[in-house]
Amino acid sequence: MTTGFSSSSCRFADYFVICGLDTETGLEPDELSGENFEQSPLRRTFKSKVLAHYPENVEWSPFDQDAVGMLCMPKGLSFRTQADAREPRFHSFIITREDGSRTYGFALTFYEEVTSKQICSAMQTLYHMHNAEQYEVLHSGAAALPEDALHAASPFSRLQRFNSYDISRDTLYVSKCICLVAPLPFPQASRRVLQELHQAVTAAQPPPLPLESYIYNVLYEVPLPPAGRSLKFSGVYGPVVCQRPSTSELPLFDFPISEVFELLGVENVLQLFTCALLELQILLYSRHYQRLMTVAESITALMFPFQWQHVYVPILPASLQHFLDAPVPYLMGLHSNGHDDRSKLELPQEANLCFVDIDNHFIELPEDLPQFPNKLEFIQEISEALLAFGVPPEGRLRCSDSMTKLKVFRASDRRNGNLSGSPLSSYLLKENETIARLQALVKRTGLSLEKLDAKENQGSNKDVKVQCDEEELRMHKLNIHVREIFANRFTQMFADYEVFVIQPSQDKDSWFSNREQMQNFDKASFLSDQPEPYLPFLSRFLETQMFASFIDSKILCHDDEDKEHVLRVFDARVDKIRMLNVRTPTLRTSMYQKCTTIEESEKAIEMRLTKMDHTALHPHLLDMKIGQGRYEAGFFPRLQSDVLSTGPTGNKWTKRSAPAQWRRKDRQKQHAEHLYLDNDQREKYIQEARNLGTAIRQPKLSNLSPSVIAQTNSKFVEGLLKECRNKTKRMLVEKMGREAVELGHGEGSITGVEENTLIASLCDLLERIWSHGLQVKQGKSALWSHLLHYQESEEKRDAPPGGLAPPGFNPERRKSDAGSALPPLKISLIQDMRHIQNIGEIKTDVGKARAWVRLSMEKKLLSRHLKQLLLDHELSNKLYKHYAFLRCDDEKEQFLYHLLSFNAVDYFCFTNVFTTVMIPYHVVVIPSKKLGGSMFTANPWVCVSGELSETGVLQVPKNTLEITFECQNLGKLTTVQMGHDNSGLYAKWLVECVIVRNEITGHTYKFPCGRWLGKGVDDGSLERILVGELITSSTESEDRFCRTPPLQHSPGMIRRLVTISPSSKPKLNTGQIQEGVGEAINGIVKHFHKPEKERGSLTLLLCGESGLVWALEQVFQHGFKSPRLFKSVFIWDYLEKAQGHFETLEQQDMADENWRMRARNFCRFMRAINGTPRNIGKDGKFQLLVCLGAREHLLHHWIALLADCPITAQMYEDTALIKDHTLVNSLIRVLQTLQEFNITLEASLVKGIGI
Repeated sequence: MTTGFSSSSCRFADYFVICGLDTETGLEPDELSGENFEQSPLRRTFKSKVLAHYPENVEWSPFDQDAVGMLCMPKGLSFRTQADAREPRFHSFIITREDGSRTYGFALTFYEEVTSKQICSAMQTLYHMHNAEQYEVLHSGAAALPEDALHAASPFSRLQRFNSYDISRDTLYVSKCICLVAPLPFPQASRRVLQELHQAVTAAQPPPLPLESYIYNVLYEVPLPPAGRSLKFSGVYGPVVCQRPSTSELPLFDFPISEVFELLGVENVLQLFTCALLELQILLYSRHYQRLMTVAESITALMFPFQWQHVYVPILPASLQHFLDAPVPYLMGLHSNGHDDRSKLELPQEANLCFVDIDNHFIELPEDLPQFPNKLEFIQEISEALLAFGVPPEGRLRCSDSMTKLKVFRASDRRNGNLSGSPLSSYLLKENETIARLQALVKRTGLSLEKLDAKENQGSNKDVKVQCDEEELRMHKLNIHVREIFANRFTQMFADYEVFVIQPSQDKDSWFSNREQMQNFDKASFLSDQPEPYLPFLSRFLETQMFASFIDSKILCHDDEDKEHVLRVFDARVDKIRMLNVRTPTLRTSMYQKCTTIEESEKAIEMRLTKMDHTALHPHLLDMKIGQGRYEAGFFPRLQSDVLSTGPTGNKWTKRSAPAQWRRKDRQKQHAEHLYLDNDQREKYIQEARNLGTAIRQPKLSNLSPSVIAQTNSKFVEGLLKECRNKTKRMLVEKMGREAVELGHGEGSITGVEENTLIASLCDLLERIWSHGLQVKQGKSALWSHLLHYQESEEKRDAPPGGLAPPGFNPERRKSDAGSALPPLKISLIQDMRHIQNIGEIKTDVGKARAWVRLSMEKKLLSRHLKQLLLDHELSNKLYKHYAFLRCDDEKEQFLYHLLSFNAVDYFCFTNVFTTVMIPYHVVVIPSKKLGGSMFTANPWVCVSGELSETGVLQVPKNTLEITFECQNLGKLTTVQMGHDNSGLYAKWLVECVIVRNEITGHTYKFPCGRWLGKGVDDGSLERILVGELITSSTESEDRFCRTPPLQHSPGMIRRLVTISPSSKPKLNTGQIQEGVGEAINGIVKHFHKPEKERGSLTLLLCGESGLVWALEQVFQHGFKSPRLFKSVFIWDYLEKAQGHFETLEQQDMADENWRMRARNFCRFMRAINGTPRNIGKDGKFQLLVCLGAREHLLHHWIALLADCPITAQMYEDTALIKDHTLVNSLIRVLQTLQEFNITLEASLVKGIGI
């Protein structure tokens, strides 16, 4: 049927534009394009103009002359002669307005003969001038040549090469461009329309109707196809077909995805895709504008259901190259002239840049890029889809020769629609290491690269008549294949995302105003459900703006009617998956599930292309005067503006009351940019969303004046400061705002992966701040480059005459953390840089900068170091332009204040990441001051253990009692074993504590002891295991520009009770003892309820202050009968007697089997501990028994056993807790809660025990 517009559609194209050479203004060199004047005039660029556009303006999409002019001919005009190639070139472009809505442009550039004598003679003059300059250059160079060489290459013969335009001999051609500006991206249809218009002008026979008729038809009589329908309209020579997906399908996408895979290969596309999802800076580089556009649009389309939220300029006009300085995530395309290689490109920031050289199949990735989940299986699935359509997975550039082979295979096997498998498979596997890696996987999963789909050929065998050409159908099919596979990955990964969305409790208005502070997604819980290999990628992805916006739109819609298109389609797919997975809950495994929706989507497209839903009006003669509409063959004419400036008035569908307002809304709806609240709220939300995170979203494409550039830069500075504020706040909330801190148990429960992600994103922000407004770029990391300059200038300044003091010496020291036991560590930015420079594992500048930031954060010196760095104004002024962030004093000061807030929390972001580096440690043993250890004759030793490893036994010199040693990073320190060899006359030693300091991070740990080591004193122990705690440093209080009172460190555990030595026992009542046991068990239970990566030290919960050992010690000491004078009786003595009792009973064979089993176990553990070669003393043995009992889940059995033992009646008073059956039963119940946990003991606790 023939239709006009339905009431809800709008036109296929809004404008028809002609750009080119304005003969009235003549040749204007385009300085902004950055072309140099050494090039011959034919290779220079000149300014192009918009010569005409029809109609003048449409209200729903105002004409943006600057942007259209720049993007139709991004490099301006170019000239050619008859000797050069002059093929027409098509490219598309996109204009993103500040509100985020988009308009698409489709341009065909061709060459026309220059008829203006003035232009030709101007070009000739430019050549004369150019040749004269070149002659001088050559002549001056020739003087240095030997005589014979001069004749061989005389300047004149060489000049012939430059003189490539002669007005008498050559024909001069100039570029011209015709363009359609349209609301939706239909590049295939637009390309055909433009090519046929150009063909009509260059053909020998004029077209059936004047050009105006065809252009009028496209502008006013061809509607947009409604959703889910197809449309056929007439070009100059044949029908043009376009189709639009329905509301339940993936959004409209009409660029050939196969081209992206042919240009880059699957592996590179996936890496680029990962960079885009993590919102890194992406720069595409190619000689072809259409390639830039195709790659950019394909990558953003594959992100479904997420949408790119940042600067998006797939074709960056030459005059706007300073935009690469933008310190924000961007996706931009840069045109290469084909001569310069990558090394000549001066890019302001590369620390976080993904550089894609499209023409050379090359991609340069930022460091530490996580792998996309299930990468190998994903590549395998995409490769199968590509091979089914004859696209080599490793890209065409890599295998032009292999492609010829591929064609041979295809030709030989076209009949049955199959490919001869093995030769194809083997050449592919030889060609590409990724696919080689897949071989193992292929065998495992039973998939095969050789099962190539015959779908491609099935279409041609059917009798179905498709209305578009084969090639176009193939493109649509391949597009939907690949897009469905990508969409399926997100549907699988986020199948249960709705469960974790945090719905706001307040009304919409207050939610809008507090949007930045609100958490909209429970990231920690979501991540704790994910398979381990996904975490590095997912933890970073959940922090992106695109993910936050996706969840925001989910929160803002209440029912399906409200949802924007993308969300509705995604949610429908998620629901489907969940229905299918009810019986087999594979949602949370890393099992790879292939896409199953391809066939359905393919059918929908085939249906639309087989039966056309709409046919537009045919072009017809317009009401033109006789003689109008004629033109000269070979020249695209200026058209009759009077007939093209207004649409038809008689048609029923043009009379509409408020079209502009309505169509603008419609356009916004088409781009799914908007949330369906009522309009005011939606507009308000959109503004909010736009301003989130960055202050600048999209560069205005206009000819830039200095004031516009200044304004843009101040927006960048403002955006960076805002981002810094949000980031520090988010990191602090994550670190402090968890329930564990409120209850005083350990640090906040932020996962290692999540903390790492946040710190990595902080490092990225610092790099972007440091690269804003750089004068000259040096190295890939702007921050490290600045630090190196600072180091160099400080070392010059501080070099002493005799070279006595170390360079970079800074007299400022941190107050000693452990009294006078350790000399304070020097605070020195340069010293911290040296530590990083000495780590051989870190090879790159970006890596060094990140390590330095991590180290400074762990030492709580980041703000202070950066302040010191920026106090060198002379250096800052030398390195940075006046508008740079680092030269804006107010913002810089606020930025340092934000960073200062990190001093409120403890980070271990250096220690936990650089686990294999060598670190110097300093150990000091502090003997008791009351009983001077000066007479001590034995030889002491220590062994330090941390979360990562332990040192082994280290001898400590007895005269100094301190030692410095270097070993591989131990991680957070947990225990120190210490003892002596019992030699000499006086081998008794009272030790107060041991202090250990990490000499790089400055973390100092105190291991309290307060007990004797020696035979015949205290419990007779020669060695003890001490449990340590980090001592908080005092930098906060001495940081000069922090006027707040010093922060109190939150205690590691609730400590109402003091550790006691056997001689001074405070009497605790049964209630306090029960509370102590309850809290100790509670601490252990909480420990196991945290994700594995977040758990602190279990040793501290077992053996530290208020730990399980201490709590059970209180149980057994309650009501213990007082020993005789001068004789200490220990709990261990009582346990040994109980052991003897059980052993005799067992020999008499008097008890039931269950009881005997428990007694046998108890005796076995007692014997093993007594038989250990270590001299750990009676209290040490009790500690060991409790730890082993907890590990083997036997403590509650042993308490029951001991409560009924006659020895207990002899050694305890009647009021003792252990004799009270009610209390013992409740104690047993509490201890039983440990049964469900798998307790692993640190090696230092169980050394020498063979159980």
